[in-house]
Amino acid sequence: MSEIKTPVRPDSVLRPLAEIYPQLYLTPGEEGAKLWSGIVGKGLSAPSSSLDHFHGSPQDSVNLEKTPAGSVMAVTLGDRQDFELFLQIMANKCLPTAIPATQGASILDGVINWQKIRDHEKEYLAAGGTEEGWSEEFRRFTSDKKNYRDALIVLSTGPYSAVPASKTGMEEKEWLAASLTIRKNHECTHFICRRFFPEKIDAIWDELVADAVGLYAAFGRYDLSLASLFLGAYEDGYRPGGRLENYVKEDEDINKLNSKAVRTLRHLDECIRTAGSPAPYDLAIILENEYDRFWKSL
Repeated sequence: MSEIKTPVRPDSVLRPLAEIYPQLYLTPGEEGAKLWSGIVGKGLSAPSSSLDHFHGSPQDSVNLEKTPAGSVMAVTLGDRQDFELFLQIMANKCLPTAIPATQGASILDGVINWQKIRDHEKEYLAAGGTEEGWSEEFRRFTSDKKNYRDALIVLSTGPYSAVPASKTGMEEKEWLAASLTIRKNHECTHFICRRFFPEKIDAIWDELVADAVGLYAAFGRYDLSLASLFLGAYEDGYRPGGRLENYVKEDEDINKLNSKAVRTLRHLDECIRTAGSPAPYDLAIILENEYDRFWKSL
């Protein structure tokens, strides 16, 4: 008789998050989208406290990742459907939007945290503030987004950029472990660069730099062949299925973009080779400083 395993419930990881972000109690769809705006925009309660729409996984975790730009909460979800559901709820306003197979992580920057607002209200009243004065204090407190908005990094546990282990020369277990390291450092690089370089926002450049830092963190070096594989960017032309096509605008020629990406991959490789042995997040800052000098000149 086969062993009956107790299913993993999502409560251990997602329950504490849902207490902060009650929109997680919703399910994507027309009704969920209607409720989402009241919960997130007005701080209303969710109609139920069920998380049964999530499967849960032994690989689920929540950790506080420390970076030079501050700490950010990293949420890892081992079930692919849970990862997609989390993004649909938290990033796509509870709309059942398709999540590309090549997307294995996301940074959600600016998530409203009503718990912080309510905690401040309690402190304000305890310090002698009045119910009548709270409206003005609420406007003052929320005028600074840092007071009540959070940054979350959401990670899945599958192969990075939907690249199978067979294409990397690694065993499955080794590649999955490396993939998670790449993802975490990739998204933390976005977090760091948006904090320190808010005026330098370029989707493709951001991806190239974040991939570079992720690879460096996973392997202690930059793997140019893997970087090309992730993007589908090669000397002899773009190979369909890579992530580069996700960032092409309607009026752009992907072949020209491919050429620019290939030159940049080689440049990042050279930069990392001559950088010494910096910590991964320090490398993010080093590479981002190449934006004006190199990327904008192409």
